[in-house]
Amino acid sequence: MAYLRVYEPLSSFDAALIPQLTAAASAARLDLGTVSEHEREMWLTSQFPVRRSLLPGERRDGTPSASTVRDVLVLDPADVPNPGGVTVGPGPLICPLDVRARSAAALAGFVTSASPALLAESVPVSVDRVRAKALEVLGGTESHEHGVHIVSTTWTVPLPWFCLVDPATRRVVVSTRNAAERQVSWRVAMADARRRAARAHSLATRTFGEEGPSKVLHDTGRWLEQFHPHSAVELDYGGLVQLLDDEQLVNDSSAEDVNAIVEAIEAGDAAEMAARFDKLRDFWGQLAVRERFN
Repeated sequence: MAYLRVYEPLSSFDAALIPQLTAAASAARLDLGTVSEHEREMWLTSQFPVRRSLLPGERRDGTPSASTVRDVLVLDPADVPNPGGVTVGPGPLICPLDVRARSAAALAGFVTSASPALLAESVPVSVDRVRAKALEVLGGTESHEHGVHIVSTTWTVPLPWFCLVDPATRRVVVSTRNAAERQVSWRVAMADARRRAARAHSLATRTFGEEGPSKVLHDTGRWLEQFHPHSAVELDYGGLVQLLDDEQLVNDSSAEDVNAIVEAIEAGDAAEMAARFDKLRDFWGQLAVRERFN
């Protein structure tokens, strides 16, 4: 699973939550290497006891558990590359996991799109009740008056996400295949991410129309606009690093290729655009094969 995260200054959260979030930031025990495993554990804990919870991160009565505030990732503004000198922070920057709300969004999508037979086998209560519960949770998150701070995808990274980052700021840690230390990520100031998204969206719309990459960029840009302008954005390969060998990890040029496509669109260079698309198809096609077989 890959992630796009927003880290906000403490001042952007509800005043009543700031003391709890300050304490959570001081005691933060999660990092990029451990957060995915923690989220999986939350889901398994909610689903396998004798009395299951509908969503992870909630009590048996369906209300949010205390962990919805304690489970945070913390980032120092100094760790966000900022060649443009825009304001980031003040720190610490906080990214709540928002697991309950993210699960509700996934559940709402599932009950809308799944077949009746699959719903009958997988949903323990009525579909109407599940849908109502998911929409209730999505009416607001436990930590912010707007949207969730994390969006995620399985098996791949939506290529338009790479438009948000500077390829030169990639952080790569090569370790054994299943080690928590093994990482690929980028960080960018919110102002820069919004500027990059807007530019790419304008060029993509002119070239490809309103659908496909243009829609992803439009939706991503709207999502970014929900948060404090002095936040930071992080693109993280998450568990995808376990599906790539060391050579693939080190030589991956996806961010460079996508940004080169944006430049090629602006310059009207069809040959460069085609060559970069070919590289991306070859690289990400390997993971697409894995997804089909799973």
